[in-house]
Amino acid sequence: MHLHAIRRRVVGPILSARSISRLSSSLQRGAPIDIHPEVQDALEKGKPVVALETALTTHGLPHPINEQVTKELELVVRSTGCIPATIGIVAGRIKIGLENSDLERLADVQRTPRTSKISRRDIAPALAMKADGGTTISATLIFAALAGIRVFATGGLGGVHRGGETSMDVSADLHDLARCPVGLVSGGIKSILDIGRYVAYRSETLGVPVIPYSKSRDFPAFFSPRSGLETPWNVNDPETAARILYTQWQLGMDSGALIAVPIPEEYAAKGEIIQQAVDQAVRESEENGISKRGKDATPWLLSRVADLTKHGSIDSNIALLKNSALIGGQIAAQYQVLANQSTRPAEKTYAGGVELQKPSALTSAPAKVLVIGSSALDISAQAQDVAEGAEGAHSTSPGSVKLTLGGVARNIAEACTRMGEPALLISPIGKDAWGRLLYEETEAIGMRTDGFVKRDEQTAVCNLFLSSTGNLVGGVADMRIAEELDMKSIQPHIAKNNPTMIAFDGNLSSDTIKDVVLHCVERNITSDEPTSIIKSEKILGAIQDSLRGSSEPPVTFFTPNLLELQHVHRKASSEWELTSSPAWWSAVDKLSLGDSFRRDLARLARRRVHDDEEANTLAFLVDHGVAQMAVALTPFFRNIFIKCGDKGVVVVMRFSGKNAAKSAWVHEQSDPAHRHVVAHGDSGHEILVLKHFSPHPTPVLNTTGAGDSFVGALLASLQAQPHALSTPAGLHQLVTACQNAAALTLRSPLSVSPSLNTLAP
Repeated sequence: MHLHAIRRRVVGPILSARSISRLSSSLQRGAPIDIHPEVQDALEKGKPVVALETALTTHGLPHPINEQVTKELELVVRSTGCIPATIGIVAGRIKIGLENSDLERLADVQRTPRTSKISRRDIAPALAMKADGGTTISATLIFAALAGIRVFATGGLGGVHRGGETSMDVSADLHDLARCPVGLVSGGIKSILDIGRYVAYRSETLGVPVIPYSKSRDFPAFFSPRSGLETPWNVNDPETAARILYTQWQLGMDSGALIAVPIPEEYAAKGEIIQQAVDQAVRESEENGISKRGKDATPWLLSRVADLTKHGSIDSNIALLKNSALIGGQIAAQYQVLANQSTRPAEKTYAGGVELQKPSALTSAPAKVLVIGSSALDISAQAQDVAEGAEGAHSTSPGSVKLTLGGVARNIAEACTRMGEPALLISPIGKDAWGRLLYEETEAIGMRTDGFVKRDEQTAVCNLFLSSTGNLVGGVADMRIAEELDMKSIQPHIAKNNPTMIAFDGNLSSDTIKDVVLHCVERNITSDEPTSIIKSEKILGAIQDSLRGSSEPPVTFFTPNLLELQHVHRKASSEWELTSSPAWWSAVDKLSLGDSFRRDLARLARRRVHDDEEANTLAFLVDHGVAQMAVALTPFFRNIFIKCGDKGVVVVMRFSGKNAAKSAWVHEQSDPAHRHVVAHGDSGHEILVLKHFSPHPTPVLNTTGAGDSFVGALLASLQAQPHALSTPAGLHQLVTACQNAAALTLRSPLSVSPSLNTLAP
């Protein structure tokens, strides 16, 4: 796409007036710049974007690893909820965001051997001569700043070459970071360079902040997480790093900042061995004259180090690149939260010091999504010096106490709302101080509050006690008020809003769940049942009653984890005897599952959980009966989304009748290489799909609410794309959004991460 104009509308402070003006001016003068539609849309709508370079594609890694790694870096960025903007030059045009064909062209260096390595000095000649080029950090900084992209993730940074005090051999990367307002998230300085002189030159001469992303101020040494050189500042969380970049923007500073991310600790042991190879390669480059050949020196040195380490350095380099992309995405997501909030009124803070967004104008328009169940206040107390089993645990102890909003239904409704679909939460709260606080803070977030049902009982409260290491010591959960919510209180909200989707949690009473499910079946309203292990079987009574009047699955979506799936299957098979009913046998027979399905499933089970991991496979699908249990439950739940933790997500879907004929899956066959198994039964009128999605790598700060965020994202995404399940591409996009939402909450101290706002379409 050739972009010759930019839409003139307010898009949030991610694009400063200056960057809009510069880009517009360049385009008006006919500059050869193409912004990928996805990147353009993200910048216009205030979604987080991360820039990626292509010099590593054209000159940094051998083929075909170069293409594979570049694509994997884009996936890592997407796992954080950000849009990747891989930047390069193709046929004399600057590409801010690459099509697959562009990336393949740059990566195939054998077919296009004249591909150049583009630094600042090379930009104009490369464009004028219609050349192909991989952009270095210097050029990528320039183009990212031009487009208004605030975060750029990369591997090793150019700097002061060894002997630079006499040769004056200093990379252009240094100077361009000083004049481009971009946060450069990097693995530090290439170990072939002079790290000590770099730190001094960068921070003291150019005035650019040099900030290790670690618990210490020790600057990382590329292949080693520590160099022994200390910097004035350090950060250890994406929020603080983002605030540094945001503060620079507030002050109108034209310089960027270097956020140096250490290589993952598991690769640190190799660092010393690789460094010996680096030293040898540098000596050889000085002896054979390569060191004096400018930009050709670095590719030669990296190639020589790879040879000396038998390509062990490449594995470490790739790990470093992915780690930088992950941290860069997390920082960009947090930066966008700050940028989007700057267009709103001042923030509000409630007890515990948690910042919330000021509410948008609440609407009384009919809600498409209703979420029914519990709302609660979560109080967590963490002792400062007391460990589990310690004597001091029987007394008071210094520590911290935090108050956050919680409750399964409330979390789901917040996640759905933050993802762009204002869900109506129907939940009981007490006429007490807790209830008033819960109401006010829910309203402060911008959520609807017209579904709260006030009761004389106490508002639900969950009180957790944590050790000094953050482990759960004990706690008390008083959720009794949710059991008092009945259909009499729920019915008026359903009638008023006429929703297309109703979700409910397992905190409701069994009778209320039966009434809600029956209502959904009668009115053909989609329903969803998020669960906990103890309460998960409550749904079975509703299913038993519903099956008596219909052969269709009464619940459209079921979102268990592995333990909940196992528990519900066991109870359905034994105590409730649902899997011996005529309706169950009829539904299973229609699938016509035979030897081919079992063979395809066995092939899928041999796949790795993640393509980058050698050890873990999907054998648990068969060995632990996960696939068999899910298939057995499809007569009761049409679509099952199994949250498998670090093993990813497994989706089992059933299409029947007209839905099967209209689905794109009718033309799909099993393809274990692409992680799905498809069975066609009952002469094509029944389709069963089982698909695995690899986990998204993310650090974990808090596991509370991650599953609820997944479900909230599912509801919002289905409202935006009602037919997403009917195509492989739609399903992939849907589950990716849900995984991104869960990953953001895992990194947040809150039950639902405010960063989910950045995922809204």
